[in-house]
Amino acid sequence: QVQLLESGGGSVQVGGSLSLSCTASGFTFDDFNMGWYRQAPGNECELVSTISSDGSTYYADSVKGRFTISQDNAKNTAYLQMNSLKPDDTAVYYCAAAKGSTDFCAWAHYWGQGTQVTVSS
Repeated sequence: QVQLLESGGGSVQVGGSLSLSCTASGFTFDDFNMGWYRQAPGNECELVSTISSDGSTYYADSVKGRFTISQDNAKNTAYLQMNSLKPDDTAVYYCAAAKGSTDFCAWAHYWGQGTQVTVSS
C-alpha cells in the first residue's frame, strides 16, 4: 500500500522554525522526486521545494534561504526544515512524490494528507 505520511506541522510565531517530515512506503523511494507544495485559502497552489532522485534541489523564491529540503534514503523520508517563518508561510503543506516530474502543483504519483503550518505575528 502506497503511503506518504507527513508530520511536523503546527503553530509558531514569526521568526520561528518548524520541521516537516514525509515518510514513504509502498514504492521505491530512491527512484522518485520528492517535495512539498502548499495551499492557503484563496491562494493558488505554490510549489515550495523539491529534491530530485539525483539530489538536485529547487526552492521557490519566497522560501529561498529560509527553507532546506533533504532526504534520508535509508529511512525513506524527506524533510523540510523551515526557518525564519513568516505569516505568508501559513498554509497546508502537502508532500508529494513523482517520477520524471517535480511540478507537484500540476501532477504527482502520490500525495500526503497535508499538514497545517500556522505562523502568527
